[in-house]
Amino acid sequence: MLFDMDGTLVDSEKLWDVALRELAGEYGGTLSTAARLAMIGSSMAASMRIFHDDLGQPWRDPAVSAAWIDRRILELFRAGLRWRPGALALLRAVRAARIPTALVTSSGRQLVEVALDTLGRDSFDVVVCGDEVDAAKPHPEPYLTAARLLGVPIGRCVAIEDSPTGVSSALAAGATVLAVPAEVPVPVTEGVHQRDSLTEVDLEVLAALLGVPQ
Repeated sequence: MLFDMDGTLVDSEKLWDVALRELAGEYGGTLSTAARLAMIGSSMAASMRIFHDDLGQPWRDPAVSAAWIDRRILELFRAGLRWRPGALALLRAVRAARIPTALVTSSGRQLVEVALDTLGRDSFDVVVCGDEVDAAKPHPEPYLTAARLLGVPIGRCVAIEDSPTGVSSALAAGATVLAVPAEVPVPVTEGVHQRDSLTEVDLEVLAALLGVPQ
């Protein structure tokens, strides 16, 4: 099992909204809704390019903006994370069944370490962070890396994602993809299964996606 984090397991995209809009205000601008939606599921580097272009300030140093966002989002994460509906129950069921499990996220290691206080450090056999791969989502590398570290063929993995960027990454890697949209819709795509909520997903659903007889 391969789980995305932001918007899939925890309702953290709203916290990113807060940090990004605060920084836009610091820069004397306003972040557009279209730009914010385009950032969901993307790496920090890609997000900062979108952010600066949207504000009409492409000259700004992306490293400086990213550092500001990192500091603020750490504060917001430490104040508490809320689970997405059905996420905790599904993760517990997967772990109880002893299914190899990875967290595959575009967020950096420092932030993920804070999130793991909520998610549980024993909830995953492997954690792949956005700043620990050469190519971030939508490139397939994060999911290919997770499958390799788990020792499981990617074709035998189900990846659960909430964003088009993450879905593209998992699909390109060769995983079976389950999309559970949160903040943005995921286009209907061949080979991608969709559910409205993780409350609709259990071990039987996951087995059926892989074609495993019950």
